[in-house]
Amino acid sequence: MIVYFTGTGNSRHCARLLAGLLEDQCVDAFHWIREGIGAELQSEKPWVFVSPTYAWQLPRVFRDFIRSGRFGGSREAYFVLTCGGETGNAVQGIRKLCQEKEFDFRGLMPVVMPDNYLVMFPSPKPEEIRTLLAAAPARLEEAAQRIRAGETFPPVQVGLMDKVKSGPINEGMYRYFIRTKKFMATGDCVSCGKCETVCPLGNIRLEGGKPVWGDRCTHCMACLNLCPTGAIEYGKATRGKERYHCPDDQGPET
Repeated sequence: MIVYFTGTGNSRHCARLLAGLLEDQCVDAFHWIREGIGAELQSEKPWVFVSPTYAWQLPRVFRDFIRSGRFGGSREAYFVLTCGGETGNAVQGIRKLCQEKEFDFRGLMPVVMPDNYLVMFPSPKPEEIRTLLAAAPARLEEAAQRIRAGETFPPVQVGLMDKVKSGPINEGMYRYFIRTKKFMATGDCVSCGKCETVCPLGNIRLEGGKPVWGDRCTHCMACLNLCPTGAIEYGKATRGKERYHCPDDQGPET
């Protein structure tokens, strides 16, 4: 079973491609994460967890979803992480999580996709988006072939800087940087409520027709990137930047 978490569609797109290649079921973790309840899932095929990379680690909300869930059947677990370029030393934390859940960790496969974290990085260029999306299927076919054969993914090379990024830098990001007070809606807001709907933590509510952010946030950037009028900004950091949503993503399951 392929289980995924996504902010702006990259990981859902990859999860669905994998599901097609493996002729397997694809499940969105959104409901369980938003409601704060543990999932109860069963699969006789290997588990394939697909998510973005947040600050060179598995997103904490997805880690906690796995930690709180009950996953019956197969004990094999593969991880596919979409990323803007690298996954750092994310493999170490994932290996510990698998030990905790009594999974047989079968490896991490990074898949480079267009970056949506406009708070720190520029908007991906159209040609870059096309190139990365065109390259993703071959990478996922490699992952599918290994899963079908019962093989582990190739080891991810980890250097000293990778350990720093996934260690103290990740901790610093969550402690000092991942906050909501800089989010705001401009006069372009049309009170559609999409930001409230797409927030995986239920952290946004409309007051007087305008979004108000609570104190729970994972900086998935769904609210900012999926706003139909581009009305949401994160201070000055996102002004003038083109919003990103995976153009090949068909949206959540209905």
